[in-house]
Amino acid sequence: MPLHYTDCSFAYRAGTPVLDRLTTALPEGCTVLLGPNGAGKSTLLSLGASCIAPSSGRITLGRLDSARKRDRRAFRQKVGWLPQEVKAIPALTVREQAAYVGWLKGLHKRDAWDRSATALEQVRLTEVGGRKSHELSGRQLRRLGIAQTLVHQAEVVLLDEPTAGLDPLQRGVFRDLLAELSDSVHFIVSTHQTEDLADIYDTVLVFNRGRPVFRGPVSDFLATAPVGTPYERRAESAYRGLLQGEI
Repeated sequence: MPLHYTDCSFAYRAGTPVLDRLTTALPEGCTVLLGPNGAGKSTLLSLGASCIAPSSGRITLGRLDSARKRDRRAFRQKVGWLPQEVKAIPALTVREQAAYVGWLKGLHKRDAWDRSATALEQVRLTEVGGRKSHELSGRQLRRLGIAQTLVHQAEVVLLDEPTAGLDPLQRGVFRDLLAELSDSVHFIVSTHQTEDLADIYDTVLVFNRGRPVFRGPVSDFLATAPVGTPYERRAESAYRGLLQGEI
């Protein structure tokens, strides 16, 4: 059940629109969202999470409309969101913060508390669940952010640069996590890292200047790389070629 953007426009203050009458659907499965800085990726995800509202147009998930008051709570329960910056709540422990986010999403306190344990286990943070969240390292805080998107059992999870600052081992944990959950959750992951692309994702969506310039299976994306490109550089080469075609 993908997110649908219908005729959506958005601008920060009185600036040039980041999105201008965009109509698209975020794919089902596990999708990587690529694009240069300023392409509109974070805005696209923020709108999809209903953190900001479009100046015009609609964003829907099935029959739920993010702008419709009677739908908003159910919409937000079904959509998980990890922004680029994850903030600790100093007064809370790691588990309390995960549970608190579940409660904000509409879960009963007991359900939020119970599910927080599962979410922390999924991101390998069980052992630090009793520590204050502000005591976590930056990398651990990113993993707590991922747990927060999982605690309310969302159907669609939007992740903005979730592996920024993670070492190869931690990126492997993230890759395993997506694999474990991909049967029941649709993931949209914005990133600048292409090295693990073929091992993780089903679909590639390349975004530039507020609009999609490529959407298709990973195999089709890699096939746009020039013949003879070394395998380990095909994703990088394909991405660069698509953006050069936009200049």
